[in-house]
Amino acid sequence: MISLKHVFKKFGQRLAVDDLSLEVPAGDIYGLLGHNGAGKSTAIGMMLGQVWPTSGQLRICDHDVTNHRRLALQKVGAIFESPCFYDYLSGRRNLEILSSYTAPTPRQRIDEVIEWVGLTGREKGKVQTYSHGMRARLALAQALLPKPELLILDEPSDGLDPEGIHEMRQTILRLHRELGLTILLSSHLLNEVEQLCTRIAVLNQGCKVFEGTMAETRRRESWLRLRTSDFQRAVGMLRTAGLIDSSRDASTVVLADGVQSDAVVRFLVEHNFAVYEVAPAEETLEGFYISLMENQRNSPPVQLPPPVPN
Repeated sequence: MISLKHVFKKFGQRLAVDDLSLEVPAGDIYGLLGHNGAGKSTAIGMMLGQVWPTSGQLRICDHDVTNHRRLALQKVGAIFESPCFYDYLSGRRNLEILSSYTAPTPRQRIDEVIEWVGLTGREKGKVQTYSHGMRARLALAQALLPKPELLILDEPSDGLDPEGIHEMRQTILRLHRELGLTILLSSHLLNEVEQLCTRIAVLNQGCKVFEGTMAETRRRESWLRLRTSDFQRAVGMLRTAGLIDSSRDASTVVLADGVQSDAVVRFLVEHNFAVYEVAPAEETLEGFYISLMENQRNSPPVQLPPPVPN
């Protein structure tokens, strides 16, 4: 559904997207992660034809976005940046007006999307009376109007309270399950990404530093939850002994390759540490992301060739 190959984007002298290649297969919920300024919004803007790439190829629904934008986006719905509405009009009237900018939309279709996003009964109220969560639902309704096969959602839960985040998550899962939509999701909420996505890509300073399944984010290292009488001193000695590679949160260590937890316990007991707990700790997406960013900061910069103009 989405294919980017060796995409570069420069704003003046600043390289915002650096040799980005990724593939989003049909049927996936795909997460695009990265800190502010990592290049996520620029990449999405290029996918939607709102930002012109410096070089590279972008294909959406098997059409080149740069040369055939209308064909590429005719089956795409999107929430990008901050959706704007006419606050003095009703939610329903907003959908009627916004849909008329592209193609006339039957009344029945507007009723369908209002029901899909859970605004039935509130669609006649003025948007200025809507909560932040209701405005987010209205934005999602607008994205659904063209009967898309692909949804591109840039921070769909941004600013929502915990209940609103939960409701948005359930709505996205329902759309994926019942309508068979492919969804590209950009978010800072790693817990939400972990519960929603089948695959992710992580950007850092415009470069892709990881792409893979959620399962792959949990298999990369052996984490061990460790409670002892002096965690910091224990970590230093375990690292010197070659039994662990790193630690995190004053409670978790990463075992060195081939090392089992019994070797750690034996070492600590032999060196007079009191050991209160030793247990496997499944890697979370947050932990994986933080470790990945730390590794990037500690790695020397890689010199890439300059982009070749099309």
